Amino acid sequence: MTDFNGVVPAIAKALQKRGYAELTPVQQAMLDPDLAASDALVSAQTGSGKTVAFGLALAPTLLEGRERFGNAGAPLALVIAPTRELALQVKRELEWLYEMTGAVIASCVGGMDIRSERRALERGAHIVVGTPGRLCDHIRRNALDMTDLKAAVLDEADEMLDLGFREDLEFILEAAPDERRTLMFSATVPAAIAKLAKSYQRDAVRISTAAEEKQHVDIEYRALVVAPSDRENAIINVLRYYEATNAIVFCSTRAAVNHLTARFNNRNFSVVALSGELTQNERSHALQAMRDGRARVCIATDVAARGIDLPGLDLVIHADLPTNPETLLHRSGRTGRAGRKGISALIVPLNARRKAERLLENAGISAGWARPPSAEEVSERDDERLLADPIFHEAPQEEEQGLVQQLLSSHGAEKLAAAFLRLYRTNHSAPEDLIEVTVQDDRSRKRRDNAAPYEPAQKGPREDFGPSVWFSVSVGRKQNAEPRWLIPMLCRNGNVTKREIGAIKMQPEETYVEIAAANADSFQEALGPNKTLERGIRVTRLPGTPDFSRAPAPKPYSGKPSRDERPGDSFRDERPKKKFGKGSGGGYAAADAGGQERRDSKPWSKKSGKPGFDGPKSDKPRYDKPKFEGGKYEGKGGSGPKNKFSKKKPG
Repeated sequence: MTDFNGVVPAIAKALQKRGYAELTPVQQAMLDPDLAASDALVSAQTGSGKTVAFGLALAPTLLEGRERFGNAGAPLALVIAPTRELALQVKRELEWLYEMTGAVIASCVGGMDIRSERRALERGAHIVVGTPGRLCDHIRRNALDMTDLKAAVLDEADEMLDLGFREDLEFILEAAPDERRTLMFSATVPAAIAKLAKSYQRDAVRISTAAEEKQHVDIEYRALVVAPSDRENAIINVLRYYEATNAIVFCSTRAAVNHLTARFNNRNFSVVALSGELTQNERSHALQAMRDGRARVCIATDVAARGIDLPGLDLVIHADLPTNPETLLHRSGRTGRAGRKGISALIVPLNARRKAERLLENAGISAGWARPPSAEEVSERDDERLLADPIFHEAPQEEEQGLVQQLLSSHGAEKLAAAFLRLYRTNHSAPEDLIEVTVQDDRSRKRRDNAAPYEPAQKGPREDFGPSVWFSVSVGRKQNAEPRWLIPMLCRNGNVTKREIGAIKMQPEETYVEIAAANADSFQEALGPNKTLERGIRVTRLPGTPDFSRAPAPKPYSGKPSRDERPGDSFRDERPKKKFGKGSGGGYAAADAGGQERRDSKPWSKKSGKPGFDGPKSDKPRYDKPKFEGGKYEGKGGSGPKNKFSKKKPG
């Protein structure tokens, strides 16, 4: 019988029933007697057994020396998780761990029926597991009674802050009693987590075991360099090469998830999607399909995949590079769990290699750089799996003997083997033929990084350049094309170096580029089926050397003419200068004999309080509105006929 020192007896029985032989380092650390009633800030990587760890730590606080819980009333413990999937997973873990204590565990997560949750809280629960938003709703509606709360657990606290739950967490913790125990679990402890712990914990014990300070030793990281146009084909070959029981492909957007899901469904992969736009019911069905084997590939966004625990998840593929080291660690932490080996493969386009190198370096990860599996390598791996299939070691059953002999006599062993091979390959998607790229080692890459920026090899055709092929690029001088950005673009997308680029001839609407003949075919193939560079720039292979003499020469620039040479400027000296300022009226001021401008200044007006205005001028005739009498306008300003519609015609 296995002995778990410091574990509540009922919990120890549950561990033995579950088949636990020993505890993980973080679980063992939470049983420290000095931590019995203290707050704790724990660094725990995904897959390190932290759910069981805080379950073990909470038991003495909640049971208070008893073997079983009494009748359920107001919650004694609250566990907060960032996502619905993680909250439900935590609930399942605590249910078997506390099975023999008689604990009632309720969940409060978004996407579920809030009325059912409210009825469950009214009936009573010892432990409540939920997401921040839904817990806040229940507290505001007085459905969740926090008065008897003895402990609160924040699971994956760093992720909750990243997802914008800071205000919700503060609201929940402020609603809880001050005399409570607070446990915070986080993969990393940035400044925001430290500040939150300082505000809502009292003399927290910092726990960081040696096993969690380093990355999972059970995860093999591989960085696969591909041509930008081959990213999706590389993912197909990686999936086919490993044929993992369960695999997850991470994308950065929902649109990318939908696109890859449609593409892989057409390629005969059993695929499910997991993104934020799905309902809770759809997400549950997708995860269940992965668990029972109806689907083998899950394509998901980062947020949707938080806290997912899939059995047999042996492969993680990063279709889009993670934005930061923390995201890389959380994605990769889905595999390599509970002692299983796992592979985390990053799909790295040529033009994003430096970004991937910085990402791995900041995460403290050493990855093997290579090309994705080729079509030949995938086929060889298929043959190995077929020959090693245990079905060949099983003897024919008695009821099969008759049909076996009939098939052998009708078709022969060779035809039967060929039919079996075709049937086997029909059930698998064909691998993709990838563009070959050069994976340079670190030493040559550093020499390249320390070299000067991309520059044209020379300003004209090189005599020793050798045989070449000309290509037309659909940008020219009118589109502000310049070699300083065109050459790096050609190198990135065409898998060539600047030594393999010869003369560059700029034209008004296009640019002619000379590529070494030995690299012309691979350059054209690297551009993909659309033959485009970045920004939609098209590349066309020319049958021969272009005729540069037919191209119009650029118009020479003679410089800007001087003022004296411009026509029609003589009137400038004769034109009177315009008056500026208030009261000038926009007219022109007279000039005296010396050419100086005279402006008559007006006195300050007491009446208006403004300079330059002295009330209405009396020397100007006042305008009176003419009166209409007898079909004529009379009064100052003249008289005359009104119009053709007047009542009395003039005359």
